[in-house]
Amino acid sequence: MDVKRIRALRGPNLWSRHTCIEAIVTCSGDENAVGRLPGFESRLRALFPTIGELHPIVLGQPLALAHVLENAAVALQAQAGCAVNFGHTARTVDEGVYQVTFQYSEEAVGRRALELAEQLIAAAQNGKGFDATAAITELRDLDESERLGPSTGSIVDAAVARGIPYRRLTSGSLVQFGWGSKQRRIQAAEVDSTSGVAESIAQDKELTKQLLNAAGVPVPLGRPVTSVDDGWAAAQEVGLPVVVKPQDGNQGKGVTVNISTREQLSAAYDSAAAYGEVMVEKFLPGFDFRLLVVGDRLIAAARRDPPQVIGDGRQTVRQLVDLVNQDPRRGEGHATSLTKIRLDDIAIGRLEAQGLAPDSVPALGQRVVLRNNANLSTGGTATDVTDTVHPEVAARAVDAAQMVGLHICGVDMVCENVLRPLEEQHGGVVEVNAAPGLRMHISPSFGRGRAVGEAVMDTLFAPGDDGRIPVVAVTGTNGKTTTARLINHLLAGSGLRTGMTNTDGVYVDGRQTDSGDCSGPKSARNVLLHPDVDAAVFEVARGGVLREGLGFDRCQVAVVTNIGSGDHLGLNYITTVEDLAVLKRVIVRNVAPDGYAVLNAADPNVAAMATSCPGSVIFFTHDRQHPVMATHRAQGKRTVYVDQDTLVAAEGSWRERIALRDVQITRNGSIGFQVDNVMAAVAAAWAVGLDWDSIRRGLASFKNDAAGVPGRFNVMDYRGATVIADYGHNTDAMRALVAAVDTMPAKKRSVVISGAGDRRDCDIRDQTAILGQAFDDVILYQDAAQRGRADGEVMALLRQGLEGATRTRSIDEIRGEFIAIDTALARLQPGELSLILVDQVEEALAHLAKRIAEA
Repeated sequence: MDVKRIRALRGPNLWSRHTCIEAIVTCSGDENAVGRLPGFESRLRALFPTIGELHPIVLGQPLALAHVLENAAVALQAQAGCAVNFGHTARTVDEGVYQVTFQYSEEAVGRRALELAEQLIAAAQNGKGFDATAAITELRDLDESERLGPSTGSIVDAAVARGIPYRRLTSGSLVQFGWGSKQRRIQAAEVDSTSGVAESIAQDKELTKQLLNAAGVPVPLGRPVTSVDDGWAAAQEVGLPVVVKPQDGNQGKGVTVNISTREQLSAAYDSAAAYGEVMVEKFLPGFDFRLLVVGDRLIAAARRDPPQVIGDGRQTVRQLVDLVNQDPRRGEGHATSLTKIRLDDIAIGRLEAQGLAPDSVPALGQRVVLRNNANLSTGGTATDVTDTVHPEVAARAVDAAQMVGLHICGVDMVCENVLRPLEEQHGGVVEVNAAPGLRMHISPSFGRGRAVGEAVMDTLFAPGDDGRIPVVAVTGTNGKTTTARLINHLLAGSGLRTGMTNTDGVYVDGRQTDSGDCSGPKSARNVLLHPDVDAAVFEVARGGVLREGLGFDRCQVAVVTNIGSGDHLGLNYITTVEDLAVLKRVIVRNVAPDGYAVLNAADPNVAAMATSCPGSVIFFTHDRQHPVMATHRAQGKRTVYVDQDTLVAAEGSWRERIALRDVQITRNGSIGFQVDNVMAAVAAAWAVGLDWDSIRRGLASFKNDAAGVPGRFNVMDYRGATVIADYGHNTDAMRALVAAVDTMPAKKRSVVISGAGDRRDCDIRDQTAILGQAFDDVILYQDAAQRGRADGEVMALLRQGLEGATRTRSIDEIRGEFIAIDTALARLQPGELSLILVDQVEEALAHLAKRIAEA
């Protein structure tokens, strides 16, 4: 078994809506049928008993090691606690070669699971050992290190429940919710609207106290100190006992409470000084409470107790700590709801203060405290008390948060209980925390968890707002770029700031931000990150979907122009038009439930996609009597078609008409493929909800020139002759171009063409076979990049396609695109026409513009 070409599909893909790992796996000989491997399955199950049932997807198909690999990769992750359950193994056209796909929740975990699954299979084949427990532990640890912590994770879960898209911007806790101009960002439990000033204030304990005191919030007396002597003086001023803590600290680090002697204060000072400047405050008797304020509301409250054990008269403190740490809720760091108790120097010091040591045996029922602070990060516990908080206590917490300026705030109070106002029990607010930990409220040690993540999302996004901007995805064989550009033009004309990706680049609000072929998922994700984008239009190419999946989880509108036979067939196991249709269908399968698929009714492969759409469908084609159109229209659903010289949008008995003479891109409706592009764009704009006046204005103002749609049937005048530049590069495009050129009178027609080396031989030949019937002169040129072909090989195939040409009189072969263009221009006479099929679009158009200017 040989595993190669491993890819991470980070968005909806050919196989699933899940994020997946895809690998090409070759199984030769007996490995292609596990049944022929004596004892393999029994050895496999002995090594990994929880692998589950092994079977191919297609019943009756022999079980190959590729299927076992898929099952093992899923099972290993599931046993490690990852929420995965999808796997699929598909045979390819090559004997013994499979595409293995399985779900992952964290990419690094998925990739490692694949490696471990390989090791498991090799061990079962060779009769060697495999430590399944160690493998699962490794994956669990890796998952804990990779996935979001409980605080950020709870907010993300709340977003997913509301259908709000999210994206991790770093490997840490910086997350974006929503798209474009509707986006919001958080860092752990801190939102983007919280200022750095507010966070700075919260870190300064003394300044915080001053502000809270000014707002009428009870706070303990105290001040910053510069030495042990100064600290002892401050303790005498406020009265013993006192608390010593860092002025700028978090998670209870360096905090010592209930200090009543100079010796204790000296040790506490050294502990706090390790974290910065030191404060001494009056110790408030009572319990430690954490109140969580989100926006202007108290969302949750918990009583925090320090890490402790209860003696049983038999076991030592060390043994009791080990027993408590066996609680499955306790782990290392913040990944679990509770943290393991540590018997470190601080804990030993606290034991000594109680007259104990780690090996002491506490009496039955004796409470042994192991820390002065009650933070969960040091092993403390939390008891939910939200329902018992007095309204005045809640109001003081909200006042504290708002005085500092924190939108998510952890307010630490010390008091006997939260049933009475602080003033009545001499309690007070001892600290205000930016980016507070949420796990004590999500999964308290005792009591029920609170919907903290939901509260944060309600603050970020109003009810009913999913943070999404309109996304229009456009795919197909031909017309994608023109259709995408026209849709973008219509959206921009309605006042929206648009982001667009296509094979020419990335454009944000009319400004090009990237160049080259940007029709893949990375470019789409970049547009959705941009804060100045109100609507997005993405050209979706096959390569990006195969390589990484979609760059978005769903779209409001999916447009499929057509499916042709010359679009990279034979590459990446997409061998038939039907395979290609399944791939292009990915955007249709991921339309929002309230969105639309815009489908070409005249193309059977496209029309069949309607059944896969979770939303509604708008069909378009020239012929309104087409059976698909007639049925759809009879059901009162949306259609777009042509009635003589008018484009018609219909729904039930309602009609909207647009004269094609006002849509210059169609040349009065004479260029059929441009009429198709216009119908698709109009349907998409209708689906987004644009008004018809905006659509009309946008159609009238859209120019099919080199600036507006470079390389897409750009018509130019050269010394009285007509020159057309186009990027057509497959047989369907050739047919459409020939049909368009036939509508334009000319004394003589010539064509300049090359061929892409990554196409099949038959596709390269067929292009010139079509052109040979329509053009008098043909100039063949060799591309700068032959895409894996030998020198002259593509030229030979192009010439073979012309062998049966009935119209072509002359054939020339030229090396170099620009030399070929100059040769064609030099031969042109007034009244003639030349179709130039460009390869280097920008450079070729610039070259043509220069020659036209010179003329």
